[in-house]
Amino acid sequence: MKQVYFTAGPAEMYPTFEQHLRTAIEQQLGSISHRSQKFRSIYQFTVEQLRTLMNIPDTHAVLFTGSASEVWERVLMNCVEHESFHLVNGSFSKKFYEYSVSLRKYAHKQEKPFGEGFDYAEVEVPEYAELVCVTHNETSSGVQMREPDIHKLKRSNSKKLIAVDIVSSAPYPELDFSVIDTAFFSVQKAFGLPAGLGVWIVNEKCLAKAERLQKYEDVTIGAHNSLPMLWKNFKNYETPATPNVISIYLLGKVAEDLNKIGAETVRKQTEDKYKLLNKFVETSKAFSPAVAEERHRSRTVIVANTRVPSAEVIAQLKQSNMVIGSGYGPFKDSQIRIANFPAVSIEQVDALIGELKKLEN
Repeated sequence: MKQVYFTAGPAEMYPTFEQHLRTAIEQQLGSISHRSQKFRSIYQFTVEQLRTLMNIPDTHAVLFTGSASEVWERVLMNCVEHESFHLVNGSFSKKFYEYSVSLRKYAHKQEKPFGEGFDYAEVEVPEYAELVCVTHNETSSGVQMREPDIHKLKRSNSKKLIAVDIVSSAPYPELDFSVIDTAFFSVQKAFGLPAGLGVWIVNEKCLAKAERLQKYEDVTIGAHNSLPMLWKNFKNYETPATPNVISIYLLGKVAEDLNKIGAETVRKQTEDKYKLLNKFVETSKAFSPAVAEERHRSRTVIVANTRVPSAEVIAQLKQSNMVIGSGYGPFKDSQIRIANFPAVSIEQVDALIGELKKLEN
């Protein structure tokens, strides 16, 4: 019997993944040239499906990298001359900040304890920061920043660029890309695909900044996958270097499947499953919410404190062919993480809750 993965990434494969993978193999997509018309058609199709699913306007390019972590570096090198600003409330938002430090930018941060979220009104953006870096969904701590707060943050800092990490939430968040300059994700989370592809959504303001840094300032924007080079190739639905062709194809097909369901329905299903999980954790004798404020709780990665060591919970669930994640970093032994992605059905969530209830006795 197959296991069901409620892990935050790599995660459960989307139900149609195997079917699409077989088609990719039958069509020998692993062997085609990334300069061929066949590849251009795949790239274009995937972009069109993502535009529909996530309401991405034509002003934004959809670019491919090796991972979302690579996009951290590309964004910082191409969009920051001197100063970046980061909202930090978990391990991954902290890593984004640390990338900026390692690139020798003047990196500011506003930091909250693990498990606490940000509201717009409390954010203080430094005057000279060029880029505001926000994590919509902090995978490590199960904290989210609400989309209206992100939009307000950009509108009140309109002359600065804003970058939004949607790695473990896309396509759930309803971002307004007429406001957001750039966002990025990787496919091994909510899109239910194997790791190995990062997606960078980026507008012309970011491109203009990169071109200015490249032409007029003594700043390197990188030799590999610089934004101007990626954008130039994107206009022909090509990539500078040979990409993960099969993964781009699979992403387009899964996005098409999600479009058949409809973005609003996907969001509602996510909300419905979250409500079940959240209610259970709130009322459980064996678990409690790791994020105190309900408005800050992630809809896609639910984190709970455990009464017994998390390893015992994980081992118990494995006997029922269910796999969940441990807490992150220092919370490895005292928390569990449950991914609520589209690949997992409400019936599977019900079954998981049923197994977790057995641990209350």
